Amino acid sequence: MRWPQDAKDWPLTAYSRQVLHRPHRWHVQEHGEGPLILLIHGAGGATQSFRGIFPILAQDYHVVAIDLPGQGFTQLGAQQRCGLDHMSEDLLSLCRNQGWAPDIVVGHSAGAAIALRMWELGMRPRRGIVGLNAALGNFKGVAGWLFPMMAKALAATPFSASVFASTTTRSSVRNLVQGTGSTLDQEGLELYYRLATDRGHVDATLSMMAQWSLDGLLARMGQIDVPVHLITGLGDKAVPPKVSRDAAKILPHATLTELPGLGHLAHEEDPVTLAQLIAQT
Repeated sequence: MRWPQDAKDWPLTAYSRQVLHRPHRWHVQEHGEGPLILLIHGAGGATQSFRGIFPILAQDYHVVAIDLPGQGFTQLGAQQRCGLDHMSEDLLSLCRNQGWAPDIVVGHSAGAAIALRMWELGMRPRRGIVGLNAALGNFKGVAGWLFPMMAKALAATPFSASVFASTTTRSSVRNLVQGTGSTLDQEGLELYYRLATDRGHVDATLSMMAQWSLDGLLARMGQIDVPVHLITGLGDKAVPPKVSRDAAKILPHATLTELPGLGHLAHEEDPVTLAQLIAQT
C-alpha cells in the first residue's frame, strides 16, 4: 500500500509516521504516555487490527503499533527477510533504534511467535508478553506440508499476488473473516478488503507464509523464561484454543485466559475486554 496516497480514511493515521531503518521503511503508529506497550499484528493484517484497543490503551500507556515488513504501509526492503527469524531481528533492531524498551509486548496470531522470538534475541519486556490467539503450533497432518508448499509455489509464481488481489471480492473477504470464527462490523471488513486487494500487501503475506517456520521456536519454548499471558477466543477456527492450551503447558511462566463468544479476531470484536486483560499483565 502506498503512503500517504492510500492512507485516506485509514484508522489512527493522526498517530502515523514512517521510519526508514534498514532494510525496510516502517509504518509506525505511536501515541500516549506511560509504560510502553508494543503491538504486533498477525499475517495478512496491519495496524488497523488494533484500531479498537490502541486508543483505549493510549489513555494510560505509551502505545506503539507497527506494520510488519511489506504489509500495510511498511515498505519491504528485502524480499528474503519475511520469515520468523529475520522479521524478529529487523523489528528488534527498529525498537532499539527508536529507543523503545517495551514493558509489554502484545502479539496477535503469528505476531505472538515474533514476540517470543524477539525475547530470545534479547528484548526484555518488564511485565511480559501477551499472545492473542497465539499461532504457536504447526499445521497438523497433510496441511503441515501442503500449506507451506502452496505458499512457496504462489510466492514464486509471477503475478500470483496480482491475480489474488484483483479477484478478491468483498463477499470473499466476509467469508474469510467468518471462517476464522469472528464477526466484524462493516468498517472492519472494508479494511481487510483494502488489504486483500493490494498487490504488495498480498505478495508480502505470501512471502511470510512461504518463509515461516516455527520448528526451532517450538523446540525451545520450554526455555522461554518470561511471563506469557495467552488469551484465546473459544470460537477461534483459525488457531483453535487447544493451541494456546498446549503452549501454556510448555511455557514455564504462562497463564491462560479463555474468552467465550469470540473468534480469531477477538481484539477487534471486543477491544474493551482485551485492553483490560492486556493492562492486567
